[in-house]
Amino acid sequence: MEPERLRRRLSSAFRLRGLVLRPDALKYLTEAFQSTSEGELDEIIENVIDAVEKQPLSSNMIEQPLVEAAVQECSRAPDEAIENVFNIIGAFDIPRFIYNSERKKFLPLAMTDLPRPSLFGTARDKAELFRERYSILQQRTHRHELFTPSPVDAHPDDSKNKFQLKTVETLLGSPAKVGEVIVLGMITQLKEGKFFLEDPTGVVQLDLSKAQFHSGLYTESSFVLAEGWYEDEVFHVNAFGFPPTEPSATTRAFYGNINFFGGPSSTSVKASAKLKQLEQENEDAMFVFVSDVWLDQAEVLEKLHMMFSGYSSAPPTCFFFCGNFSSAPYGKNQIQSLKGSLKALADIICEYPSIHQSSRFVFVPGPEDPGPGSILPRPPLAENITQEFRQLVPFSVFTTNPCRVQYCTQEIIIFREDLVNKMCRNCVRFPSSTMDIPNHFVKTILSQGHLSPLPLYVSPVFWAYDCSLRVYPLPDVLVTADKHDPFSVTSSECLCINPGSFPRSGFCFKVFYPSNKTVEDSKLQGL
Repeated sequence: MEPERLRRRLSSAFRLRGLVLRPDALKYLTEAFQSTSEGELDEIIENVIDAVEKQPLSSNMIEQPLVEAAVQECSRAPDEAIENVFNIIGAFDIPRFIYNSERKKFLPLAMTDLPRPSLFGTARDKAELFRERYSILQQRTHRHELFTPSPVDAHPDDSKNKFQLKTVETLLGSPAKVGEVIVLGMITQLKEGKFFLEDPTGVVQLDLSKAQFHSGLYTESSFVLAEGWYEDEVFHVNAFGFPPTEPSATTRAFYGNINFFGGPSSTSVKASAKLKQLEQENEDAMFVFVSDVWLDQAEVLEKLHMMFSGYSSAPPTCFFFCGNFSSAPYGKNQIQSLKGSLKALADIICEYPSIHQSSRFVFVPGPEDPGPGSILPRPPLAENITQEFRQLVPFSVFTTNPCRVQYCTQEIIIFREDLVNKMCRNCVRFPSSTMDIPNHFVKTILSQGHLSPLPLYVSPVFWAYDCSLRVYPLPDVLVTADKHDPFSVTSSECLCINPGSFPRSGFCFKVFYPSNKTVEDSKLQGL
């Protein structure tokens, strides 16, 4: 193509996206795309602009180094995707994206004025934690069909079925009675026995005497849609509901292939046709989830022996062992005892060469395993405890709690915490039907877009790393390893699994087959 015509096409493509190319950058791109065929040119330019927008931009003037990096990223061999088949992502490596309400998009931390995260967070980190949770739920709710404003020429009846979200500030600024409003906010208890609704604009006292609660576990610090009327500085709630969830495909349709999940891939693995093909072809892939693996109990080791013996002819892709790894995780000999228990497990694994050579082992620490208290996310078990095990079983990973697993195009979050019990104890109003606790629990976690929607004094979090507990966009599989009875619930195209406590549930565990996204309840009967 003629250089002058190519220059004009490049300039106008960048201008359409609000960017201006510097002369040196324009010259570089013109030379780079000189030999490109006209049919491919538009797609290549779009990809380069996408890659430029992912970088931290100080202004809309695009310099040559930025376009060089973008062209380099776009020209990487597609075969690199093959390296991204299976990755374990620790909680402290998860990328943090902040929602920008003006640009209506998620920006990486580097493109904001927020400091790099630190374990010793500042007061600003604590405020941002709740503000970010709120903004994620607000943008998701605004996009839901019930809250989307109708087009001007829509049928009049359509707009009657729509709701409008109000802020707390709107209520507080109104001198007269306000009837039938819906407010998105966080339930807090600022005074003993009195509940308030809080959002970034203010706080209002709640009257819950006539409130009806839709399904879910409504805890303090959870975000709700409160419907009711406001008078004399009190918001009288008629009904509480959770913000609507949305499948990950819907989220990605709005935000493109940003890699929210983490891992080595520069874009979301969902967009890779090669990985999708690998996933479907590998029908033998199998993940085994076991929780409360008490390695100091002879009976547990005996059952693991039995499990490995059964799987030795067809080794699973990966065993996920969640803590606690001791039945009595206290005392001065705890660390020494855990080292000995891991050595005993390694010896059992070595007895089955097919499993030792073919399967991976991932260890997620439990709330009572050795570590720095009960603050989330928890770091992995200390290296001095696991060193001998890792030498004997090289395909083993000791990771954080929670952690993320990316297998081909599937995203899996694993969290080991006795959360069902905690959330039931901290409910503002306990559900009338206790039979359906797993469904209430799953709905709450997915609606909140967060693994621990509890007050910080109940479930402490490293403020600057709260993003590692996000469940947004929804993963394909969420494993909440809990001592509650085992369950499998599917909601908004997300499969939620609880393998249950291995020793307490009669040695139950779960097996997941990624090729067809099915889960199998398994149990080791007394043989």
